[in-house]
Amino acid sequence: MTPQIQAFFDDATWTVSYVVFDEPGGHCAVIDSVLDYDPKSGRTRTQSADRLASFIESQRLTLQWILETHAHADHLSAAHYLRSRLGGRIAIGAAIAQVQEVFKAVFHLEPGFSTQGRQFDHLLQDGEVFPIGRLQAKALAVPGHTPACVAYQVGDAVWVGDTLFMPDVGTARCDFPGGNAHTLYQSIQRLLSLPPQTRLFMCHDYPPQGRPPAWQTTVASQREHNIHVRDGTTEAAFVQLRTARDATLEMPVLILPAVQVNIRAGAMPPAEDNGVSYLKIPVNGL
Repeated sequence: MTPQIQAFFDDATWTVSYVVFDEPGGHCAVIDSVLDYDPKSGRTRTQSADRLASFIESQRLTLQWILETHAHADHLSAAHYLRSRLGGRIAIGAAIAQVQEVFKAVFHLEPGFSTQGRQFDHLLQDGEVFPIGRLQAKALAVPGHTPACVAYQVGDAVWVGDTLFMPDVGTARCDFPGGNAHTLYQSIQRLLSLPPQTRLFMCHDYPPQGRPPAWQTTVASQREHNIHVRDGTTEAAFVQLRTARDATLEMPVLILPAVQVNIRAGAMPPAEDNGVSYLKIPVNGL
């Protein structure tokens, strides 16, 4: 079956979330949901996630999977909230354990914090096939931006996470803990070896001035036009470009709260004895 796809763009974080489903009244998956977070007040809202939930309910869909392409650094995941509202299983790539190990140390998390991915309902292995109702989905490991990045292939559509952006924006940064530009290049080549007509769906868009946000392209377009990794770009040239560019980039605004929440599958840290959850700011830690 060809998947039916509904995209939701979050203006605050430039994130695109998706509902992927087989048919109205059938089953669906959510990919890369957003929990609204105000860094000035520390308050959360569910407006973005409620848009997805309302669509799912309007189509009479059963939420089967809540999928993460990786532990995002630029927005908080609404996976925990969506599961509590609509059910479903939260899944991420099995290499999330490596990311948890790194950031448990960075944030000096509580001793009981598991670095084996137990916060998630299912850890996906590279090449693992799983159903979304009548659809068949496949997890593709695409590390480089983080060690745990996963793309999801359903029919002729692939959700690439932060591995690739629109061709006029380029590719993901590799300077976060565990990132590697050589590895990202190999992951991108894996995606660009798919049939030219394969549809690629982005997790973010940061459009150049004058272009409205967009999030769908093709393998053929990426191979011809991507400003960082078009056909003919060698691994050495890509690594040099990516490394030089990464050295000029600031940290994402929400990286500190986002990573702490996202390695917990969208849940907040355990409440302290006053009933309040706290997010940590490691001073001079990154």
